[in-house]
Amino acid sequence: MSINTEVMESFARLWVWRYIRDKLPWYYEVSTNRKPAKYLIAARVPVDEKFRELSEGDLWREFDNALGEFLSLWGRVRNNEVDIRSIPRATPSLLDLVVEITRRMIRHCEFCEWRCRVDRTGGRRLGVCMLDTTSRVATYFHHMGEELPLRGTMGSGTIFFTSCNMRCAFCQNADISRDRLNGVPMTPRQLASVAIMLRLEGVHNINWVGGEPTPHLHNIAEAINLMAREGIKVLDDLTDEEYEGILMVKSDPFMYRFSRDWAFYGGEVNVPMLWNSNMYMTESTMKLLRVLMDIWLPDFKYGNDKCAFRISRTPRYFEVVSRNHKLIYEWGEDVIIRHLVMPGHVEDDTKPVLEWIAKNMPGVLVNIMDQYRPENETDPHSRNYNPEFRELTRRPSREELMEVYRYARSLGLNFEIISFEKKMDIAYLGDEDSLMDRIKDNGNAY
Repeated sequence: MSINTEVMESFARLWVWRYIRDKLPWYYEVSTNRKPAKYLIAARVPVDEKFRELSEGDLWREFDNALGEFLSLWGRVRNNEVDIRSIPRATPSLLDLVVEITRRMIRHCEFCEWRCRVDRTGGRRLGVCMLDTTSRVATYFHHMGEELPLRGTMGSGTIFFTSCNMRCAFCQNADISRDRLNGVPMTPRQLASVAIMLRLEGVHNINWVGGEPTPHLHNIAEAINLMAREGIKVLDDLTDEEYEGILMVKSDPFMYRFSRDWAFYGGEVNVPMLWNSNMYMTESTMKLLRVLMDIWLPDFKYGNDKCAFRISRTPRYFEVVSRNHKLIYEWGEDVIIRHLVMPGHVEDDTKPVLEWIAKNMPGVLVNIMDQYRPENETDPHSRNYNPEFRELTRRPSREELMEVYRYARSLGLNFEIISFEKKMDIAYLGDEDSLMDRIKDNGNAY
């Protein structure tokens, strides 16, 4: 076994998989190159050769037909009934169709639930996201701060887009979520190149995030299509100027080596796709993402619409976000839900969110996050401070967090391993019983 293969296998042998592999079975197989990413499957699904001549309504009907074939093929791949390496790539494919649909949608943009219906191609009017068709990337790197199944041993390949469709007063990334001109403009080819470079450097997934990735769906879809169609050739076709552009915002502290051992399924670049999102998107967007994403990392912030509108200026939040979470569950997707505990909001937000998850998505992995800190409009020392949010000017108390942990446990939520893994002493892990006791002790003694 080569050194590079051994590095990848060390991810497969992480202690956490012993306890949660059955919750993330598809992602595990793709991240270790035992299975092909969904986009490589979608590239095998043919569509009408004249699809570009169809109306937008007919494009969606064509998509629904192709989706059925995709789901059938994906199921056979999961069950080891077929090897896609024996199936030629289709021309045109379901990926081409997805790209065309996003190009049509952006002319009356309804990627997110604001449904601004702005023609973003003209640049004369901007929607809530403040964007035209250009995508800007603030930074990308091997993120070692994500959940253990995502960061693994080599990091999560995180691509931070600018701008957002929400206005969270406490946003820790306000410098990029509020400033649409932050970062460097990137074409789909540059995005595809960044994703492939990161995977060649050993990341376990490409983490599309921001800001918020939803307004960038058109460019993300086209980048993924390029990866499927051209593979590593995407890098070769970059101009010197394009290559210099993407290196400007790479923020890893050192250079990683490239290795094909980390990046290929057969002869094709294999990149697990992760959607790291506030989940305030339309059902149409959800349907398109279903054939692109291998794992979901959704936020579930608020348990009521009043708080969502006051703190994040987002209407109909609970209706929209709960609907999208439920879709993920009904589709049988791999998912880790994030919920951030906010000070003073345990009763009206945290508990209702946890109750909804327990009732509607039993057994899913949940990260109950204690990382809230006052930022932006909630930071009294910031020039952006807004006294309207004075209850958010502190971190959550020990008593609040303990109450949340006790309540989550009473609901039977699957949260301990994901929420507490960074606080555990890995060097002294014992058998399964002692591990679970240690997790519970961490929760009780936080």
